[in-house]
Amino acid sequence: MKLLKKYAQLALRTGVNLQKDQGLLVQAPIEAIEFVRIVVKEAYEVGAKNVHVEWKDDALTYLKMKHAPMEVLETFPKWRKDAMIGMVKEGYAVLNIYGENPDLLKDIEGSRMAAVTKASSKALKEYRDYMMNDKARWSIVGYPTTEWAEKIFPELPANEAKDKLWKEIFRIARVDQEDPIEAWNKHNQLLKDAREYLNHKNYQKLHFQAEGTDLTIKLPQNHIWHGGAAKAADNVIFNPNIPTEEVFSMPHKYGVNGTVTSTKPLSFQGQLIENFTLTFKDGKVIDYTCENGEQALKQLLEADNDGASRLGEVALVPHESPVSQAGIIFYNTLFDENASCHIALGKAYPTNIKGGSDMNDKEMDQHGVNDSIVHEDFMIGSADMDIDGITVDGEREAIFRNGAWAITF
Repeated sequence: MKLLKKYAQLALRTGVNLQKDQGLLVQAPIEAIEFVRIVVKEAYEVGAKNVHVEWKDDALTYLKMKHAPMEVLETFPKWRKDAMIGMVKEGYAVLNIYGENPDLLKDIEGSRMAAVTKASSKALKEYRDYMMNDKARWSIVGYPTTEWAEKIFPELPANEAKDKLWKEIFRIARVDQEDPIEAWNKHNQLLKDAREYLNHKNYQKLHFQAEGTDLTIKLPQNHIWHGGAAKAADNVIFNPNIPTEEVFSMPHKYGVNGTVTSTKPLSFQGQLIENFTLTFKDGKVIDYTCENGEQALKQLLEADNDGASRLGEVALVPHESPVSQAGIIFYNTLFDENASCHIALGKAYPTNIKGGSDMNDKEMDQHGVNDSIVHEDFMIGSADMDIDGITVDGEREAIFRNGAWAITF
């Protein structure tokens, strides 16, 4: 109970950095009810004016995806759209307590999944813009649901698997330290030093090399590296992800060339995509191979007319990160992306380029900023990953060697 309270305090004070008289939207699986009650209690003690909880249930989600008529899946409820957009417009912070079953929708037809993706993405575009432009403060933290824990530790009884996953989450999120909030202050400073180094260097391109990967990523002019803590539109500092070990920017949507191979499974809408390779030309995926989950990968790449097959994020994560040190695959992007360098198919964060939050669609395209209804990170880093930064003068400088930082900052 003591660690759960510290975790809740970390999520509220370092994650969303909830302020007095501010509203809070909590999204959580019903299995997390004990933890959610602690979060709500702590939120009111911080001074929240209201805490609204939206519950998620994997079993009900599956039943709807399996049996609901197509016209229902193709429609996002207006009342829910209005409520979500209304809360962030009113200044609510958003805390997502995340513990999805990676195999939940593995037998659902791709067309039904695509219908839900398109409907929700279209309806919640304004809501997502608030998140991706840091107009609202938001954070994601992990919760070890039974199905997720059993996926990671199939050899253990359910209760033991869940306990073991709790221990890993507490360690990775620094909750097991005496003062988790101070530990995160120090960690955020390290990430700030890394991003400031890269912003000062202003590389024109990045070149990734490892087994199965030879990829060159052009960076847009006036790109910005972020990582760790972020500053919201109200100038309050928050941490979008707990854990986070990355510094990230945006690729130029027309400037990605070469081949990249995944190093960890991608969990996409309850389906696993494993051991896949993408080939890019002038920013777009022109070919791919996949050992498992090919239909789901195809669905992801074809989620919209063009943007889903281009990149919206490039992130650098040292192989020795606390997540990587766990030595396990989490089947959960929140954790796996912080074990490994990664890139994302789909929408770019407008905050990763100077003036991006004020650009219209045409201006974003002109500056190489990708737009899409999806944003899906997948892992490409490994212990043998080398990354070079290429300057505007064409000079190469080592950034990563053998999966670790090759620079001092």
